[in-house]
Amino acid sequence: MLQNRFGIIFGVANKRSIAWATAQALSEAGARLAFTYQGERLKENVESLTRDMEGSLVVPCDVTKREEVDEAFRRVGEEFGRLDFLIHSVAYAPKEELEGAFVDTSRDGFLTALEVSAYSLTSLAHAAVPLMTDGGSIVSMSYYGAEKVVPNYNVMGVAKAALEASTRYLAADLGPGNIRVNAISAGPINTLSARAVANMGLMLKHHAERAPLRRNVEAREVGNCALFLCSPLSSGITGEVIHVDCGYNIMAL
Repeated sequence: MLQNRFGIIFGVANKRSIAWATAQALSEAGARLAFTYQGERLKENVESLTRDMEGSLVVPCDVTKREEVDEAFRRVGEEFGRLDFLIHSVAYAPKEELEGAFVDTSRDGFLTALEVSAYSLTSLAHAAVPLMTDGGSIVSMSYYGAEKVVPNYNVMGVAKAALEASTRYLAADLGPGNIRVNAISAGPINTLSARAVANMGLMLKHHAERAPLRRNVEAREVGNCALFLCSPLSSGITGEVIHVDCGYNIMAL
């Protein structure tokens, strides 16, 4: 499905991350992938995971540093020649901002969450566009906390709301170049980053009890949706937020 297609994935941290499940789906479909990591601590993890992916490229990139973003895309352009898709699976807020009351959010915590989790999508899209010479697909990862209040999600919910709004504005801007921009709103998954949210276990139990499918979504199911959005099968879809949450979002009670 994705033979002779080239993509870059931001956000692989370990084998349980949504970004890694997405990478597996894309690679198995024939895509050649570039991966980024932030800092030496994550470099070994990413290199270990991607070692058996033929033709993969691993480059450093802190999404808050313009020079690192530019260098990452320069490397991708040099190695691949073009880019067909980009996966944005990057989010961060200081742990203390993900507990207690939202009204107590600090200015620094707010700015950090919005820069890393939302503005980075625009920054990366800006850098990717010159390489998407034959059109392309940009996919980001969101969560229901962008739409409704989720206890302890706090400033991350605001950041995800900004991410979803950015998806629509970018889709409008980039559509004339046949570049599609969509987001996936995944149900809660017990990833390392998700554990920063207090009472994650209770959240998972609540979702499984109330979702129409009576279970929690798996990371690979999110990855399969990303594969669809990066493939020609979704050629008429842009500016959308697609829920992959076992139907939880449709329920009122």
